[in-house]
Amino acid sequence: MDPVENRKAIIVGIFLTLGLVVFILGVLTLGSADKTFSKAIHISAVFDDVAGLKKGNNVWFSGVKVGTISSINFTGPSQVSVKMSIVNDALQYIHRNAGVHIGSDGLIGNKIIVIDGGSPQAPIVQDGDVLQAEKLLSTDDMLKTLQANNQNLLSITKDFKELSHRILQGKGTVGALLADSTMAMQLRSAMHNLQVTTQSAALMANQLNNFSNKLNTKGGFADKLLTDTATFNKIKASVTQLQKAVTSANNFTNNLENTSKKLNSTDNAIGVLLNDPKGAEQMRSTLNNLQQSSVKLNDDLEAAQHNFLLKGFFKDKAKKAKEDSLKGIK
Repeated sequence: MDPVENRKAIIVGIFLTLGLVVFILGVLTLGSADKTFSKAIHISAVFDDVAGLKKGNNVWFSGVKVGTISSINFTGPSQVSVKMSIVNDALQYIHRNAGVHIGSDGLIGNKIIVIDGGSPQAPIVQDGDVLQAEKLLSTDDMLKTLQANNQNLLSITKDFKELSHRILQGKGTVGALLADSTMAMQLRSAMHNLQVTTQSAALMANQLNNFSNKLNTKGGFADKLLTDTATFNKIKASVTQLQKAVTSANNFTNNLENTSKKLNSTDNAIGVLLNDPKGAEQMRSTLNNLQQSSVKLNDDLEAAQHNFLLKGFFKDKAKKAKEDSLKGIK
């Protein structure tokens, strides 16, 4: 073979070898970026609406790409099963009670599946598990909600317009307050009275607070009355004695009442003297007779002293009495 042709063959072989190496490196690089050659498991979720989701779209977890969508199939009336391929490196963070929802890669980017991690107490996902799909709020639903809000806002605006018109015409309480100066003055006066009443109530509350603080002062009468058992027992004994005194007074009053009743009756000597004039007259006559008898007895005794038979006896008696009196003086 001609050396020139050999050289061309060698150059072509080198270029083919370099191209093959570049192709293999490119395939490996792209496969590594898409995690094509990584070990993975398949999990799925069932949606009512996938909102334009396609096979090959990415699956994200906590902002990190963890897999791709491997298939999208109908599984029932208005239900779509989305099968996802998840790399093993992320499995330890995804739990069986995790939820999935459809999101967007950026503001107007491709649709993606977003996985929420779930609670750490639940076991991690396994191959073939079905995760709970969260309901997606579609654009139509948002437009319907916005339309309902617009209608409510229009109704509120219309009502507020009518209300403001009635207020400006002086109708209703608010309108009357705005249009009637007399009523406004009365309302201002009522508010002033309410303020004064509130201040008085606050002052009273402050005074009650001060009074309660005085009652709670250590060593005061109220404190001793509430906390000192000895003082309480003394007060209790005093109340008991006072109760006994009241009972004795009641008994004394009853006795006086009974005595008064007896004095007003005629079945006893005092009652007869107080209420029976005839008996009183007889008693008065008896007393007069006793007085006259005592006078006569005194006269008889005086006469007996002058009798010569008894005169010596009375002189001795008088002499002895005089000596006893002198001894007493000494």
